Amino acid sequence: PAAPRPCTFPVKLWLLVNSPRVVSVRWDARGEGLLIDQPLFEQELLGAGPGAGPGPAGEAEIFKTKNFGSIIRQLNLYGFHKLTVGPAGSAVGCRPGPARPGGDAGSRDGPLHHFWNPHFRYDRPDLLVKIKRLTKANKEKLDAGLEVTSRLPDDFQH
Repeated sequence: PAAPRPCTFPVKLWLLVNSPRVVSVRWDARGEGLLIDQPLFEQELLGAGPGAGPGPAGEAEIFKTKNFGSIIRQLNLYGFHKLTVGPAGSAVGCRPGPARPGGDAGSRDGPLHHFWNPHFRYDRPDLLVKIKRLTKANKEKLDAGLEVTSRLPDDFQH
């Protein structure tokens, strides 16, 4: 089957965190949150910093930005919440997430960011459709108690 075409920020992020080639973003211990190693993310996926080049399989172009702050802004716009990361880079109440082949979750040395969204889950790509960009119109609908819907890419549906 063809790989899904990433067309929304949450879909791109879900594909990256599940890619065995990407080491700067991983699931938390429960598969319910993201752990992002900022310097590694900037180098691997944003093409920023010393020695930066195309990321795994050309993924450096996926976000069309070299600014990590823009990624944080996107996470916030899509309803992700930043959680506290404790001393030594460990997310409070979390161990490193689902293991990846060849991945050493203990070798992180940069700022670690932990983000959570109720519809962003390790084993539930079907929930991605519930993650909405917080536009003025969407915020007004949500405030009025209305549902805001979106659609997964056709080739991402089962």
